This record gives sequence, C-alpha cells and structure tokens, in this order.
Amino acid sequence: MITIENNKQSFVALWRELERTRQRFNDECYRFCPRRILRDWFGEEATDDFIWDVCFNTVIDEEQVYGYDLLPPPEEFTVTREFLRAVVATKLGIGMRKVDLRALDAAYGQVFHPP
Repeated sequence: MITIENNKQSFVALWRELERTRQRFNDECYRFCPRRILRDWFGEEATDDFIWDVCFNTVIDEEQVYGYDLLPPPEEFTVTREFLRAVVATKLGIGMRKVDLRALDAAYGQVFHPP
C-alpha cells in the first residue's frame, strides 16, 4: 500500500491508487464508496471509527457520514479531493487545515492533466 505523507509525491500516489481502485471496482461490479475503498486500502486498520472520521471530514450531506454513498470518479474533483484530504488528515492524526492543499491540487493536475 501507499505510504501516507503530507506531500506531493504521496498525493500523486493516492490519486493514482484512487483511479485504479475505481476501475477495479467497476470491473468487479463493486460499489465505489468510501467504506469499501478504505477497507480495500487499509484492511483491518479501516475500523468503523476510522471510516467515520474520514467520512465525517468529507461530508457533503448527512447520508455520507456512514460511507455507503457512491464517491464520484476522481475527475469530479471536489468530493474526491476532500475524501483524500480526510484520509491523509485521519491517517496522520493532523487537522484538515494542516493538509497541504497546494501539493494535493498539484498532484491532481500531474495525474489527470499532465503537461
């Protein structure tokens, strides 16, 4: 699995892994939701509390807190950006404001809109 750090290199790996996971789940007819993604990525580490923390920080609406709502594809930047931001914040035990958004956004551009 990916080493989670608060830097561009880690964010590039996370964006790529998210897209690979989306494609694999689509091929295997699995629901692309935060709960399933986190369990796939972190296995036993993805406890209900961990999933709830990530989803609570990603929340767009109340239903999403439990992690069963579909996550849009990474190309739909806003929600997936907040999801990865919440994963990094939760995994590293830092606040959402401490996540390097410039690096996260630059990594997105590198992965989905290369020069």
